[in-house]
Amino acid sequence: MASTHTQAHPSGSSTGTQLLDHPGPFAGHGPFGGPADESAPPAADTSRHRMPRQTRGTAPLLGVTAVAATLGATGFASATPAAAPAVESPDETPVALSADPGLALAARIQQQADSQRTAAEETARVQAAQEAEAKRAAQVAQQEQARRTAEEAEKAKLAAIKLPVRDYRLSAHYGQSARYWAHLHTGLDFAADQGEPVYAVGQGTITSAGWAGAYGYRIVETLPDGTEIWYCHLSSIIKGSGKVLPGQQIGKVGATGNVTGAHLHVEVRPGGGAPVDPETWFEQRGVTP
Repeated sequence: MASTHTQAHPSGSSTGTQLLDHPGPFAGHGPFGGPADESAPPAADTSRHRMPRQTRGTAPLLGVTAVAATLGATGFASATPAAAPAVESPDETPVALSADPGLALAARIQQQADSQRTAAEETARVQAAQEAEAKRAAQVAQQEQARRTAEEAEKAKLAAIKLPVRDYRLSAHYGQSARYWAHLHTGLDFAADQGEPVYAVGQGTITSAGWAGAYGYRIVETLPDGTEIWYCHLSSIIKGSGKVLPGQQIGKVGATGNVTGAHLHVEVRPGGGAPVDPETWFEQRGVTP
């Protein structure tokens, strides 16, 4: 039997569609097994050949090309999924808002207001701290001034000179002479009743106390500048040693030693040396006997 071959696919590809050589039924015979009618038209290809065999290499390419041609640009555009809406972070300003000139201006104004408020608060804080420091310094200065005033008052009190007897009369002055004195009178006599209190004339230390011959019972007080104060003819000694303050009682008026009556004989001896006029010494310190 002669084989019938179709011409190659117009695309010229060797991998294109191929027709197999299988004649249809009753090929070359008439309806009843006789010879075929030469004038009859040739039978359809479908009655003579099998379906074309598709190769694997071109089928996917033909499918994609067909889909692209069918959908077109509009189809792809409509098939593209819509962009997801932007999710705004709660701590960030959306891009659309930051691009708004009005909102940007409002943000700058708010920032300036915040800066001014912060500066004002800092200024107020510094001013309050300065005022508190100034107040504290004033209080410290006031306390220091009060302390100094108290110290000065205490010093003045301690430096004050007081009279040794409160109820008295002057019976003899410094430098007088009399028949019952071997020499000129070396002190100032305060006539007073027997037993009247005798007070320290200033702050000092009792450096001697006891019997002193013609002076009778005597107390010697040494002041801070070294001046000695002699209290003579005492009837009794109350403070025989130690520190004393101005106006502190140290003894009692008497008539011991070389005397004609009860009185207090006082001598002032600067540096423990020769006596000076007690009346002048008292007056120089603001006290008038």
